[in-house]
Amino acid sequence: MKESFPSKNIFLETHNINNLHSGFGQFNYNLAKALSRETEFLNKHEIILNCNNESVKEELKNNISFNNYIPITRYPLFRIRQKFDLWHSVNQNTKIEPASKNTPYLLTIHDVNFLEEQSGKRLDFRINQLKSKIKRSSAIVYVSEFAKQNTRAHFHIPDIPEYVIYNGNNFNHDSTKNLGINHPKHVPSKPFIFSIGKAMEKKNFHTLIEMLRFLSDVVLVIAGGLNTAYAELLKEKIQYYKLENRVILLGNIAESDKIYYYKNCLAFAFPSLREGFGLPVLEAMTFGKPIFLSNKTSLPEIGGKHSFYWDNFNALDMANVFEAGMSTFENNKDTFQSAYINHSQEFTWEKAAKDYINVYKSILE
Repeated sequence: MKESFPSKNIFLETHNINNLHSGFGQFNYNLAKALSRETEFLNKHEIILNCNNESVKEELKNNISFNNYIPITRYPLFRIRQKFDLWHSVNQNTKIEPASKNTPYLLTIHDVNFLEEQSGKRLDFRINQLKSKIKRSSAIVYVSEFAKQNTRAHFHIPDIPEYVIYNGNNFNHDSTKNLGINHPKHVPSKPFIFSIGKAMEKKNFHTLIEMLRFLSDVVLVIAGGLNTAYAELLKEKIQYYKLENRVILLGNIAESDKIYYYKNCLAFAFPSLREGFGLPVLEAMTFGKPIFLSNKTSLPEIGGKHSFYWDNFNALDMANVFEAGMSTFENNKDTFQSAYINHSQEFTWEKAAKDYINVYKSILE
């Protein structure tokens, strides 16, 4: 029960929570869930989620309030006119803004990858959109030091407080020990490399397919949405190299299946070109698996010193790094597994929620 004195309300623009298969959806959901457990803060303040996801509403309804997300509110004429003590723009590319320009405003920036991924009018729109959000912000949170430095390299940041708050790891080593027992539909008959992410050019999955030609008795399993042109390119490469029996494209998978693949894979590979954070890296580490990453953007920051890194994407070079890394891992297995698990547990949503609450307080008080 809230205390009797007037509370302040914090609106979180979290409409992406409707799609829990997306990275933003997972971020919105896990942050909201962690905030819902901060009862001392919630006794004094109200947190309101912009949300249409009925399962999330049912789960969090005892501690969190909800605003029903209406798509038309993306347009300036129909912006939300309710007054809030603080508006948190949880995703930097949302078009949903408060009607009042005087509302205290916190912005979370995940990345500015669009600068490399888009062009023309679409790029101009995204640049101007982020400039506008930065200009109206009372404070900015970045999900990594890389995201902070990359944003500052391309945008003018006014003299306002800036913070780095890392995402939490969705998995806890102790709580996942007995999970992943049930076999999913596709179970490789040989040791397999696992990767996950929507099939997009920046994920760079095709390099794993090319690398597989130089590895023997290993299967590649890739999970994530396949409704893209890049997914068709992956299928073409699989056919071209005659790897139909060694590459499995799963599409979106259930959480229980994801745990199975993390738990049972030979290694986790993530050759992504652009990441603001890279949550799957921590998820895989939870299970003590050897981690192979590109050395691009935020991945060295999140992957730490015990991960193995590709500095180029020549297929033979990648295979050599993989084989050398697996040898190093196997020869020092206990050390590496402990290091991975300990590193993965340093990133918690509980810590992220507490850090965000401290930022909320700094703006509200």
